[in-house]
Amino acid sequence: MKLSVNIGKLKLKNPVMVASGTFGYAGEFAGFIDINKLGAIVTKTITLKPRPGNPAPRTCETPAGMLNAIGLENPGADAFLKEKLPALNKIGIPVIASIAAETPGELKEIINLLNDAQVNAIELNLSCPNVKSLQSTISGSPLIAQDAQATHNWVRAVRKATRKTIIAKLSPNVADIAEIALAAQRAGADAVSLINTITAMSIDTKTRRPVLANITGGLSGPAVRPVAVRMVWEAYQKIKVPIIGMGGIMDVQSALEFFIAGASAINIGTANFINPRASIEIISGLKQYLKENKIKDINNLIGSLRT
Repeated sequence: MKLSVNIGKLKLKNPVMVASGTFGYAGEFAGFIDINKLGAIVTKTITLKPRPGNPAPRTCETPAGMLNAIGLENPGADAFLKEKLPALNKIGIPVIASIAAETPGELKEIINLLNDAQVNAIELNLSCPNVKSLQSTISGSPLIAQDAQATHNWVRAVRKATRKTIIAKLSPNVADIAEIALAAQRAGADAVSLINTITAMSIDTKTRRPVLANITGGLSGPAVRPVAVRMVWEAYQKIKVPIIGMGGIMDVQSALEFFIAGASAINIGTANFINPRASIEIISGLKQYLKENKIKDINNLIGSLRT
């Protein structure tokens, strides 16, 4: 059974990746799984300068999911390249560097650093809901990915600065995900990643205060899966570039929903906190599903929804 897929210039031996911010920098999971079996690793989002992130508490459980408001805590681009990337490269699978910037100037500096680095692709995080500075300068929308013109401008700037595969990570907090995905495609994105977390909040009824210090956070886990599947399907109707699906994928059955809806690959996120072996189990489950249904190539499953 063939599991390999192409995302721009990126060739994956299988379509299962681990999502940004949910897998550390690989070493933390080495004792649980054979990381080399993954299709790729998406790094925690890096910024030009180090970021301390938001104040604690930054996570909490919710029904069928979790909230997080980490705030892009990371050591900065230089430290990532010197201290984290060499270990990732030794694993032997593609590394996708997730990046975010507050200004076009910062974005250009990060891209220049990554152009000379051993990263196989760039995930442009335009949609983190917990960082107030990642704002559109076009319409005043809270997030770049909530504004089609701003999304186009930022993706275009990256496209002009690099020949590496570009994946635009988009926000579900929009009225029309296909419109934003089209803007990213027209600007030169090789793929789009759907979806980032949904802005949400939880309240401690005893204190009548928000559970998170940031007040709101990003909702992930099985609670968001139906929304994510719907948005993947909507985008698939309008765009031609590959879609990387994510949002509440916990097992092979939930993974299959995304492929059938139109995703060419998937990212496993919240599931890693509950079952570190989830990604590897999903790879095995996909092989079994293809075998049982006499599907020789997973690409024949993509977008196969019957209506």
